[in-house]
Amino acid sequence: MLSNTIQFRVRYAETDQMSYVYHGNYAQYLEMGRIEWLRNIGISYKKMEEDGIMLPVINLNINYLKSAKYDDLLTLKTSLFKKPGVKIDFSYEIYNKKQELLTTANTTLVFINMKTNKPTRPPKYLLDELTKILG
Repeated sequence: MLSNTIQFRVRYAETDQMSYVYHGNYAQYLEMGRIEWLRNIGISYKKMEEDGIMLPVINLNINYLKSAKYDDLLTLKTSLFKKPGVKIDFSYEIYNKKQELLTTANTTLVFINMKTNKPTRPPKYLLDELTKILG
């Protein structure tokens, strides 16, 4: 397993009238986690796109266990459990300041060649980094 953790504070604009985080914003939080997970292993998502590879989400599953509210400091743990093939699967956990588990989630993304718009293998530099880290 390879994990990365980020912290962020819930902004007012991300909440509903009751000051709870609107459910649709969690997808953006997960994206932040993935981007920082990649950055943490030395991979830039921007560079992957410049190299003609994009990673659209093809599956998203979220379990809301407890509510996050305006101004909460959240910790998002993003994990990869296996090396990717054409698809890459991430798992997520979101905790509040009290270390209470608020949300769990999973996403599946597929590597797409932007020229052909077809699934492709991950870039070699991503696989090389994962091999160095995971063995």
